Amino acid sequence: MDRTDFIEHRRPDGELVGWLRPEGVGGSEGFVPIDLLGRELGDGAAVEWLDGEQLLEAHGIGYLADPYVLRLDDGTDLRVRITEVSTVRIVVKKDDFGAIDVPLMRFELAWPMPPELTPLGERELPVW
Repeated sequence: MDRTDFIEHRRPDGELVGWLRPEGVGGSEGFVPIDLLGRELGDGAAVEWLDGEQLLEAHGIGYLADPYVLRLDDGTDLRVRITEVSTVRIVVKKDDFGAIDVPLMRFELAWPMPPELTPLGERELPVW
């Protein structure tokens, strides 16, 4: 994803919340808010600048601490947690529920968030 025209939006404490991507020449059609995982917020349509900022603020960054499901190459689903996000990659690890005596299973994914990674509520794991 080309981010050359993205405009950073930060909280008052300086924490990056996401970006506003201008639509049209110089944002003549508005701005699309993008979260840290590279997802378009709202319905993906361009909105006014202040509305875009409000969407980013309301969305926040708490979703980064939520559980996700990673579809592995063999088709199985694995509950994971995000450990690192940048515009280069997203790193997740198997959700070990805080256990310190289990092997670390870590996966590097492309940015923006690929379709094989979804929030837990969007793809439920089977009950064993």
